Amino acid sequence: MDKDSKQADDGVKRADYATQKGEVILRKHEYDGIQEYDQKLPNWWLVALWASIAAFLIYYTVYYTFNMVPSFADSMDAKVEAVQETRKKALAETLANLDDSTLVNEWSTDAKIVAAGSEIYASQCVACHGADYKANGGITGRALDDGIWEHGSKPMDVFKIINDGTPEGSPGLNNMKMEAWGKTKLSAKQVAEVTAFLISINPKDFAEYKK
Repeated sequence: MDKDSKQADDGVKRADYATQKGEVILRKHEYDGIQEYDQKLPNWWLVALWASIAAFLIYYTVYYTFNMVPSFADSMDAKVEAVQETRKKALAETLANLDDSTLVNEWSTDAKIVAAGSEIYASQCVACHGADYKANGGITGRALDDGIWEHGSKPMDVFKIINDGTPEGSPGLNNMKMEAWGKTKLSAKQVAEVTAFLISINPKDFAEYKK
């Protein structure tokens, strides 16, 4: 038996590494009384290991060296852009069939549309404008029952302020600005439904558009 394959006192073979399947060896090095056993790893495990290393090297080269794969940031930007394009398309389709008269005479008189708008108001708008439409005395927003429409009193003006938010350059109310709901959380159809709901609870404000 050569010096690389000598037997330990307990009968376990001593060597640098196990070289055969099922072989158990006690490695020759020892530090602070700590000894280490070694066994030959199964071929399937070794194949998986080397395949993983090869896959990493290929991916690293393709991703970081040649920039052939979109980064996570690029992928997210593309998804956001796609969502915005979808919103723009939906808005254009809605606006093509929407005007002051349609909002007042069709949308605001349709019970299902008004009910849908009421649900959206209750879930998204009530926190600032209040369940009684008084905006907590004007502390959290603008009242919606006082006949004052700060950024335009036409039905489509109301639609626009909900969809686009406070106009650029406007200081808002108490330094609070309306969120652009149509660009963040609501579809164009939902914005129209909320508008129809507001018209339905303020019929006198939009009476001139009534047929």
